[in-house]
Amino acid sequence: MKIKNILIWLFVLPMFISNAQDKQFLTLDNVIDIASKKSLDAFINQNMYLSSYYEYRYFKADRLPSLTLDATVLDYNRSMQEVYNYDENRDEYIEREDFNSNVSLRLNQNVGLTGGQIFATSSLAMTQKLGDDQLSSFSSTPFSIGYSQSIDGYNRFKWEAKIEPIKYEKAKKEFIQAKENLALKANRLFFDLVDAQIEVNISVTNLANSDTLYTIGKGRFQVGTVTQDELLNLELRFMNSKLALTRANLGLERSKSRLNSFLSFDKNTDVECIIPSFSSNLQIKADLAIEQALINNPDIYSQRQRMMEEDRRVDQAKSETGLSGTVFAVFGLNQNSTELSRVYDEPLGRQQLRAGVSVPILDWGRRKGQLAMARSDREVMRISINQEKIDFEQNVTMNVMEFNLQGNQVLNTAKADTIAQMQYDVTQQRFLIGKVDVTKLNLARNDREQARRAYIGSLRSYWNYYITIRRLTLYDFQNNITLSEDFERIINNQ
Repeated sequence: MKIKNILIWLFVLPMFISNAQDKQFLTLDNVIDIASKKSLDAFINQNMYLSSYYEYRYFKADRLPSLTLDATVLDYNRSMQEVYNYDENRDEYIEREDFNSNVSLRLNQNVGLTGGQIFATSSLAMTQKLGDDQLSSFSSTPFSIGYSQSIDGYNRFKWEAKIEPIKYEKAKKEFIQAKENLALKANRLFFDLVDAQIEVNISVTNLANSDTLYTIGKGRFQVGTVTQDELLNLELRFMNSKLALTRANLGLERSKSRLNSFLSFDKNTDVECIIPSFSSNLQIKADLAIEQALINNPDIYSQRQRMMEEDRRVDQAKSETGLSGTVFAVFGLNQNSTELSRVYDEPLGRQQLRAGVSVPILDWGRRKGQLAMARSDREVMRISINQEKIDFEQNVTMNVMEFNLQGNQVLNTAKADTIAQMQYDVTQQRFLIGKVDVTKLNLARNDREQARRAYIGSLRSYWNYYITIRRLTLYDFQNNITLSEDFERIINNQ
């Protein structure tokens, strides 16, 4: 019995030492919550959302007026320039030196209804000839307003107004779904550590039992109630139990290291996972799951976006098959003077109207071919999306069915775990009084270990199915609420 006590302390003492240090007891919810705030994946997901947010904000800003100041502070030029000599009736090159400067203010407003642009400008320019003449000239445009419009029928602002809000809503849903992806990963690493803890507990118990049984077997071998092969079997079990405990401890440290890394903990943090409970009464209705998935899942938003983008390509290809061109009109005031103080006196009217058209006459069917190809691509996309929806709904349905069955599976494995433990206790007691042999005892121990592992495995699958359904639907079926996020907080805390 002394050998037994020494061995147990050799293997269990490190556990007591670590318990003396700070130990973190974590539930599955704790791990998921910490991962959603501190993990590297959470940081990446947040920045991906912020990228989509700024893209959407750029789209919104493109609908608002923009004011631009352009200025050329210094433009000095000294070169040989070609001029016409009226006295000699010929061109000639002379050296000229001049200094130019200008400033302008431009206000732009895109018109979403028509796809055109309204603009207003105000500018002031100066040019000064250097050298003997020292002539200065100023030009001003106190105010001018204009409008530019394409006449091909394609309006990019209209399509952006349809597509960009969907893209942004998809980005929000993708961020929430990314948190559920984190939860799936957290579930896997959490139960990896639970499995490792269970293996260590089983190995410690097996080592203590194997030592006890081996000691008893040696005593019985002396009196002839245990054969030599049975004694050797007990000794082999004892040696294997020591090896199994060593492997289990290594596996435990490996699982702790992976979980600590995922949660951004210090590598020496001692984490112990608390086995989660489950609700056998929680049953999910497939119709509700499909309904919520079709409302919330980002894949649905992606399908809408892709279909709209195909519609936009068809509209753009259609605009290129007919009349195209632009209309450009400006009305304003301008004036020039050799004196800066008079450059704004009695400004003159300024008008400009320009219209241009382009009519395809002979292109060998290229434009019509592009339109036909765009329509064909749109039809292929429509069929593909319809098939994706069917597969998506089937995937949701199958996961719901498997989850609803998994609750009973957990109950059954939990009951089997209890029975296997009771069976082993009874068999061990009968072995101690010589009623059963080593073979039956080993079988009972194997059944106990398998039942325990099966119970933990069924719990892992239960929560994996539930988080998977929550990921597909972005809906919390325990509290009957749609999953959401405080996006304003994310934006304000960046």
